[in-house]
Amino acid sequence: MSDKSFVATLLLCFFLGSLGIHRFYVGKIGTGILMVITLGGLGIWTLIDLIMIIVGKFTDKDGNLIKSS
Repeated sequence: MSDKSFVATLLLCFFLGSLGIHRFYVGKIGTGILMVITLGGLGIWTLIDLIMIIVGKFTDKDGNLIKSS
């Protein structure tokens, strides 16, 4: 399990997801930059990430799940 906060990741994705801020937070810098360039895949990538975070399947850069406790 990741040491990154579930709530922080969820809120960052919800409010700043199109800028990829949640990906920078969990250490996924490369895909964070891609999200900035594509504006979150025109919202589709952001929506997928939001769903993945909510269901507990989103991971940090080391592959650890970010889950609510």
